[in-house]
Amino acid sequence: MAASTPSAPGSSGSPGSSDASVLDLAPVVPVVVVDDPADAVPMARALVAGGLPAIEVTLRTPGALDAIRAIAAEVPEAVVGAGTVIGPAQVEAAVAAGARFLVSPGWTDLLLESMRGSGVPFLPGVSTTSEVVALLERGITEMKFFPAEAAGGTAYLKSLYGPLPQARFCPTGGIGPGSAPTYLALPNVACVGGSWMLPGDAVGARDWARVTGLAAEAAGLSAGVTSR
Repeated sequence: MAASTPSAPGSSGSPGSSDASVLDLAPVVPVVVVDDPADAVPMARALVAGGLPAIEVTLRTPGALDAIRAIAAEVPEAVVGAGTVIGPAQVEAAVAAGARFLVSPGWTDLLLESMRGSGVPFLPGVSTTSEVVALLERGITEMKFFPAEAAGGTAYLKSLYGPLPQARFCPTGGIGPGSAPTYLALPNVACVGGSWMLPGDAVGARDWARVTGLAAEAAGLSAGVTSR
């Protein structure tokens, strides 16, 4: 995802881009499932207050696009993106709602073409070496590794670094605060995705102060990482 800075979104997958990547905004990208769009704005504000500005709202619920629209309009300090993007129609709808980056669990040529043409950064999902090589052939160096734990975890990513050091990953899937630092210590991991800073009981109770505290802990996970 040759991504862009929060103030100047740009095209993804552009070889040689000098823009800062969305992957570099924070060590953790919250993966958010919004059941009630009314929670979107306070949730986003809580995450940003904790130091996690890049927020992936997954397109898994009927209110997801409304949530993206609300965050984009009311929380300008957040960099809101759309996750679980699996088709061109979702690409178009997410960008229209204000998504500033796109994340897919996997990719096809059709989906890739649509995301590349969207004008916003995108992060295609991979779980095999062949998929990584295919994206590199297309000039894309930043990818989502999913489902991270089930697909081989840190051992798999460490093995990929030798032959494919130019690929950078955001592993997502089964990662928590205990395993995140191990991922972040890998030279080809820019950040990780996860939802542990949004426990169901806290969201249900609208305990945004607790969410901010957990987000702050997540934002500090990279402090002790020195091996990149």
